[in-house]
Amino acid sequence: QVRVVESGGGLVQAGGSLRLSCVASGSIFAINVMGWYRQAPGNQRELVGTIDSGSTTKYADSAKGRFTISRDNAKNTAYLQMNNLKPEDTAVYYCNVGGRRTRWIEFDTWGQGTQVTVSS
Repeated sequence: QVRVVESGGGLVQAGGSLRLSCVASGSIFAINVMGWYRQAPGNQRELVGTIDSGSTTKYADSAKGRFTISRDNAKNTAYLQMNNLKPEDTAVYYCNVGGRRTRWIEFDTWGQGTQVTVSS
């Protein structure tokens, strides 16, 4: 099985920064895309951004210019650097990892989420 664990959330003042980590572990042959999503109370889960195996990134408009996604393939880890945080960034942040457990078996696994709260 594959396990995904996020960490790094917390309480920060508006204008501050946080760095989230996402670690995938278990039976992993290869990881393709690692994605960050977030869900605020009463809202649907939304995409923040993704990074593929070649470190090509894509961002939602709300994240462009403030958030940066990076990846350490040797550690099966992705990072979400969030700068100039705003109260509207308050949400549970989830990591999704897609890849292959073997050459023929794919996986798509979500983490449990980490809470980010931005105070005004």
